[in-house]
Amino acid sequence: MAIDSLVLGAGQEVGKSCVVVSINGKRIMFDCGMHMGYTDSRRYPDFSLISNTGDFDNALTCVVVTHFHLDHIGALPYFTEVCGYKGPIYMTYPTKALAPLMLEDYRKNMDRRGEDEQFTSDHITECMKKVIPVDLKQTVQVDKDLQIRAYYAGHVIGAAMFYAKVGDAAMVYTGDYNMTPDRHLGAAQIDRLQLDLVITESTYATTIRDSRYGREREFLKAVHTCIAAGGKVLIPTFALGRAQELCILLEDYWERMNLKVPIYFSAVRNFDRSLINAPGPCVLFATPGMIVGGFSLEVFMQWAPSEMNLVTLPGYCVAGTIGHKLMSGKPTKIDLDKDTQIDVRCQIHQLSFSPHTDAKGIMDLVKFLSPKHAILVHGEKPKMATLKERIQSELGIPCYCPANNETVTVPSTHYVKADASETFIRSCLNPNFKFSTYSSVDKSYLDSKYSKAASGLQVSDERVAEGILVVEKGKKAKVIHQDELLLMLGDKKHEVQFAYCFPMHTERLQKTRTEELPSADTLLCDLDKCTLINQLSMKLSNELSDANILDLGEQLQVESFRVSICSKNSCPHRLSHSVHNDSESVFLCCHWSLRDEKLAWKIISIMKSSSPHTT
Repeated sequence: MAIDSLVLGAGQEVGKSCVVVSINGKRIMFDCGMHMGYTDSRRYPDFSLISNTGDFDNALTCVVVTHFHLDHIGALPYFTEVCGYKGPIYMTYPTKALAPLMLEDYRKNMDRRGEDEQFTSDHITECMKKVIPVDLKQTVQVDKDLQIRAYYAGHVIGAAMFYAKVGDAAMVYTGDYNMTPDRHLGAAQIDRLQLDLVITESTYATTIRDSRYGREREFLKAVHTCIAAGGKVLIPTFALGRAQELCILLEDYWERMNLKVPIYFSAVRNFDRSLINAPGPCVLFATPGMIVGGFSLEVFMQWAPSEMNLVTLPGYCVAGTIGHKLMSGKPTKIDLDKDTQIDVRCQIHQLSFSPHTDAKGIMDLVKFLSPKHAILVHGEKPKMATLKERIQSELGIPCYCPANNETVTVPSTHYVKADASETFIRSCLNPNFKFSTYSSVDKSYLDSKYSKAASGLQVSDERVAEGILVVEKGKKAKVIHQDELLLMLGDKKHEVQFAYCFPMHTERLQKTRTEELPSADTLLCDLDKCTLINQLSMKLSNELSDANILDLGEQLQVESFRVSICSKNSCPHRLSHSVHNDSESVFLCCHWSLRDEKLAWKIISIMKSSSPHTT
């Protein structure tokens, strides 16, 4: 199973956001935007890549729009009323209420510029009739398999991140979002989710913004300096979102400073076009943002030739717009078209009042959601590449930066539903205590002739925590206890055991035998055996700090590995070259099962390198 993401817009650029995601047989279009920097065919996504026959109703399960900005919704009336999509469209209630205003304003600007009309007022009205509004955190069942849910994104009123889930596969498309609250909107909020994929914007992929208060002071200082000298301030902005934020800021400052200079825009005072060339200072918010045309372009052409005036660009400007040209340097002239050239002598001031999150916010969100994969859209290619490397190196999440019209395929989650046998369930729930006795030598007596032995009871709970998944043809998968598998197969349990006997040099034990057992008895006494085992236990405890080492008196046990002193003259587990008559050596006999093969040879290596002495 896989998730395919076809990027029709905002791939390695900012503009015309549109990503078509195929997830477990469902196909969702996230956003349907237009590019503010183009007036040709590049303005809209290439919808033919969704369906070359134009049958979009069968090609798409639904369309989801994150917010009302034109680079996310600007192509929607064209897609529905001209291209013919009639399926469901989802967006929040505020987005549905405000989108027609933004679309109509854009349509009027197209008329003023003399561009070919892409859609009409009637198209906008009919398009909005297809919209199904949703509340934040409302789970919407699009059909029996697909569910979506909107989360608060900050950014602008009504902006939402969207969660989509089909079967066990799940993903989030962020749209535009802000992780820092401002004067009229809060920070983005989303639940911690189990996700295969996050598709996130990356407008400010490498930018770490300073404090909001510092930016506000800089903005107010620039505006005040200009009007104090008698100049006019143009703030090109879109009608909703950033405009309200800056209006609130200026109005508060005007009251504190007792300023009488007029501020023009919908929230404070309406602007009469006859006032464009009126004498005296003023502040004007003019739409659209980025100076892509309309009233902001009309005013810019009038005010740009004066050195007294100021153009303040409060946020990101898409490549190809006049705003972007002003931000890229300080041009003295701008060619509007082949017949029109604008003389630029005014002051240019760029401020980061963007409602987009910065690089830290993107990293914080991706880390919080911890998806299995991430895709970056809505950003500039070189900066996206830097952020991609950070996500992969710092978070360990595979990340992709596809270009427009490219598809990224990532694996999706698929859970197998299985029954569990009663035996397996009982073995998981019921304690399975095992008891064993152990003895050890009191370390404080090791220097004495007679060591003090202690004994106790070792208790362990060996209930089964893992089962065996059995999938039989034509039957539902089932988890069973390991003993049940043998019954199903009609077989008996077989366990491979390993054994190894080797000599170990020990002067101390030889001395003890000589002094205390002058007879020819070649066997160690029980006390000597306990002493040697205790010394080995301490050595292994130092070397294997995490191991559960059981000192059982005359033998040691670590998992299935057991070692004891071998008293046989001819042990079948002893290699022929190990047989010798060294009176200062004893033989250690070891046994273990296959599962502890690696551990066994590690312990044997430690013991072979040891020559235990009492100190």
